[in-house]
Amino acid sequence: MRILAKMALGCALAAGIGLPTLALGDAWYAWSPKPDKLPSYGQNRPVTHLKAVLAKHKGQARWSEQVILDKRYDAKWIQAAPGDKTPVQYYGDDRVFWVVWSGQIRFTIQGQQPFVASKGFLVQVPQRVRYAMETIGSEPSLRFEVTHAGIRPSYPADEGQPKPPQAGSDYIKISTPTQPDKYDSLNRPYRDFFKEVVAADPVKNPDDHLVMADEANMANIIRGPGVPTPPTSNKGHFHIGHEEFWFILEGKCDYLIEQAGFFTADTGDVVFVPPGRYHRASWANGQTDTRLSFNVNPLLFHNFAVDAGGKQ
Repeated sequence: MRILAKMALGCALAAGIGLPTLALGDAWYAWSPKPDKLPSYGQNRPVTHLKAVLAKHKGQARWSEQVILDKRYDAKWIQAAPGDKTPVQYYGDDRVFWVVWSGQIRFTIQGQQPFVASKGFLVQVPQRVRYAMETIGSEPSLRFEVTHAGIRPSYPADEGQPKPPQAGSDYIKISTPTQPDKYDSLNRPYRDFFKEVVAADPVKNPDDHLVMADEANMANIIRGPGVPTPPTSNKGHFHIGHEEFWFILEGKCDYLIEQAGFFTADTGDVVFVPPGRYHRASWANGQTDTRLSFNVNPLLFHNFAVDAGGKQ
């Protein structure tokens, strides 16, 4: 009898949970957690200007510059000299993503025809898929590399390959039954942004704007004509427990970030916002602008101000 009573109470409670009936584009409302004390930027910065990074490393043939490092992301600029090669490697539990920004890099990826990537190529390799890179031509190559923090590459040893000298003393030889992941219609080996997007239309965002998407990654092209700077009353939105960052692929973008203020990011700059902070991105007036957004997955929850009605 008690069990039946509990079941009846459970059904009554479930029936009492109201779900909003919405037309497409309408907003619904919620009480959402937002920290009283905003998470610190730590060693990260609201914006990393590419011009400043290049000036810092002027005259160096090869270098690496950390841009973002937190609990989730590890993103850095890497310049390689002509002829520099990486060993064959792969990441066992996650994909790796690059924005190639200057020079030429030949990518050799397991199961794919080798290709040469130049400025604007968006390249990714799924987990456990082997790859190597070589800077070709007479100029250095510059790439922006994104992985998850704390992951380290593995190196093949199934054909008697020795441990690479730069791998570190803590690497040991193992066996594994897990197979490489695969590319699909969305997660393709590369996208040539300037050829496939910019040359295809002067202002339009491509229909296939997602260039990386799975349960733990997203990279999304957001493109459009410049607009007047929104008023400061437009705070944008925040995310619960997840950071977000953007690579400016084209033009300029205006940002307003809670406690960091308003600024404009130029082509090649990287903008970062920790979890819980209101942030607003808009296309800066005067040209076509594109930002490539990175966050946890395509379904990341957006919390807008009440008076925004679920829109920026």
